[in-house]
Amino acid sequence: MPSFEVLYQAAALCLTYPDEDFRARLPLLREAAPQLREFADHAAAAEPRELAAHYIQVFESTDRHSLYLSRWRDADGRRVGDLSPTRLKDVYRAHGLEFAGEELPDFLPAVLEFAARTGDTVLLTGHRDGLERLRCRLTDFGTPYASVLDAVCATLPTVCSSPERPDS
Repeated sequence: MPSFEVLYQAAALCLTYPDEDFRARLPLLREAAPQLREFADHAAAAEPRELAAHYIQVFESTDRHSLYLSRWRDADGRRVGDLSPTRLKDVYRAHGLEFAGEELPDFLPAVLEFAARTGDTVLLTGHRDGLERLRCRLTDFGTPYASVLDAVCATLPTVCSSPERPDS
């Protein structure tokens, strides 16, 4: 399997709140992860306030585009994957990492950063179905963030299912 650590690290950055640090890293992100150039160009061209407002509209004002993977359910209404906070923290620790972020450990940027640092995609592949559902929702919403999920999902084994809603 090809190495996608740089892409995962860049995607983690793309899916965090677009503050000044985010904007400062856009040129590096654009060069390091060609798969994300479309998003990086959009983010660089957008007014900072507009980009921040769009992020809030997409990810924080509704669960329809939740970045918390434990919110996604399969077609039968079951949670996708085993993403209890304790289990995730145990997986992080087993790889020599301590989870100390302000977000919960199932926050997609944290999971992407884990994959980038360790090269282990077990958490991403274990939740491929939820990632695909999120990707479809973002595409339907018409947000440039969909291209970030397109790039991440393209690195994972395919899944065949129809998009469902996240747990409300």
